[in-house]
Amino acid sequence: MKLAFIIDPIAKLDPTHDTTVALMEAAQAQGDEVWVTSASYLSIVQSQAWARLQRVSLTPVTLKDYHWVAEKDWYQLGEWELQPLSRMDAVFMRTDPPVTIPYLYATQILDLLTPTATVVINSPQGLQKANEKLYAMRFPYVIPETIVSQDKKVIREFVERKEGAVLKPLAGKAGEGILFLEKRDRNLNSLIEISTENGRKPVMIQSFLPEAKDGDKRIILLEGEPIGAVNRIPTGGEFRGNMAVGGRVEAAEITMRDWEICSAIAPTLLEDGLLFVGIDIIGGYLTEINVTSPTGVREIDRLNNVSLGKQVMDWLHN
Repeated sequence: MKLAFIIDPIAKLDPTHDTTVALMEAAQAQGDEVWVTSASYLSIVQSQAWARLQRVSLTPVTLKDYHWVAEKDWYQLGEWELQPLSRMDAVFMRTDPPVTIPYLYATQILDLLTPTATVVINSPQGLQKANEKLYAMRFPYVIPETIVSQDKKVIREFVERKEGAVLKPLAGKAGEGILFLEKRDRNLNSLIEISTENGRKPVMIQSFLPEAKDGDKRIILLEGEPIGAVNRIPTGGEFRGNMAVGGRVEAAEITMRDWEICSAIAPTLLEDGLLFVGIDIIGGYLTEINVTSPTGVREIDRLNNVSLGKQVMDWLHN
């Protein structure tokens, strides 16, 4: 098979952590051709989706002393080639958030591909539809009490009623910009004003879940089925468990409650073409649905001696 990965600059990826690299390594191990490009190199030519691509060869990471280790020169790139993406069997859209206007343009270019000939993971229309914060609002029966607003009065009333809440920017990633709000905080008004840009930008406010101290579980779903999980635990004075802000990781089981949540959201995910997804669960509640470039595969593989990348490629080949 020929696979294209739309990624951020490969030199900036961390092969010991990045799920995209794990997927590319698994594809290479299957004997697939692996090509890379960036969203800025997509074009429409003759009414078709084209891209300027490079063939990539990877030196896989190895596990030493319970940590992934990468060679200094872990990838080699071929010459640039301009070609129609219809030559690919699959295209993985793995550009990190935020979802900007140029990002949406890229998904509209990918929407020109025929899904039965070239599968796009995740579906361009699904990516256009599924803001990673707002999408969870489709499932009110499995999320904590949540509001979305840019109105300071509405936000203050929620925080005062709950006594504590978590504010999330709608376009954030990796824990960026997430704030813990308390009604007694003398900076509360300022925090709301800064986060909403003085009422011009809506934010999400969720009830604070005390179970967050025990971890924020990331579950990877493939075609609606959970295939692995990792728990991310806050360290130091942080209340956020995101790995990007220093959260430590530990092995996690997929509980009956987790299965209930996955079963509740799976039909909608499949209907929207969201095939490779990472969901976040705290205290038995769904808090986010990550569809752009969900991560966690390297950590799950290391902690459980598995290869989720191989599972994804086996699924793709079948």
